[in-house]
Amino acid sequence: MRVSYFSLLRILADGSFHSGERLGQLLGISRTRVWNLVRRIEALGLRVFKVRGRGYRLAQSLDLLDRGAIAGQLARRAPQLRVEFLDECPSTNTVLAERASHGAPSGAVLACERQIEGRGRRGNRWVSVLGGSLAFSILWRFPGGGSLAGLSLAVAVGVARALEQLGIEGMRVKWPNDLLCEGRKMGGILVEVSGEAQGPITAVIGVGINVRLDKVAMERIGQPATDLTQCSGLVPPRSTLLVALLEEFGRSLARFSREGFAPFREEWLRRHAWQGRQVALSRAGRRVAEGRAVDIAEDGALVLESPLGLERFHSGELSLRQR
Repeated sequence: MRVSYFSLLRILADGSFHSGERLGQLLGISRTRVWNLVRRIEALGLRVFKVRGRGYRLAQSLDLLDRGAIAGQLARRAPQLRVEFLDECPSTNTVLAERASHGAPSGAVLACERQIEGRGRRGNRWVSVLGGSLAFSILWRFPGGGSLAGLSLAVAVGVARALEQLGIEGMRVKWPNDLLCEGRKMGGILVEVSGEAQGPITAVIGVGINVRLDKVAMERIGQPATDLTQCSGLVPPRSTLLVALLEEFGRSLARFSREGFAPFREEWLRRHAWQGRQVALSRAGRRVAEGRAVDIAEDGALVLESPLGLERFHSGELSLRQR
């Protein structure tokens, strides 16, 4: 059986020294093969110390997902969800959407340690960091017809609830899908829908959250960004975060399926980072409206107070208006 570099990485993740001989025994490979896997890990940008007589260790411990613990807790706390883990993938949304087309059940969850081609809205790239980001997607099937407008907003409320239950305060939301802290982006939501308007609708809901990002990753993002560590100091392990988020999503998605966005509306408004602010709305790089963000409709539409009166918008990119 071929041994991947992730098998070695899980052993080294504790930040302790492990001898090459012992690593070879644990993985059933030669010490030369261990060395080659170490080089593969270094190619990811991780620093590995190599000390004669002591072996190898990562410069810093790595917070990898504890798959057994996550599955066990979800079986008790959110039994309607079934989570699968991948070491690496192009995008959790891409993989789960493909599985949805082949009949994957509602409640399927895909979490990935290293997302190589993460996607945001409108084709934007989502930067993920091994051990420092949380990237996962949920498949949810809505049996009845009707609109799923406001779904990403309801999911954002679920993220905020879960984080606050873990003692992480200060998260705000920005229409339509951004998670902010102190005015900088901390995470995002990508909802991709398929199906007939009057029939069953399938939604693949992707969530990306910055947990602990280094300076290099921040520069790659290319816009003002932050992470949970900067926002709240001590942050629980990513496994704890994932369980809390999925437990809340199980409840939130079930309620959204029954009642739509309306029961989430007031809570979303309380968390809106730009409520009452002067903003500009753009589509395809062209500004289409300016005004004050005054409300969010029960169908998730943004309500702007502009010189034309109260205007409603269901799509677009929002930015603070420059004075």
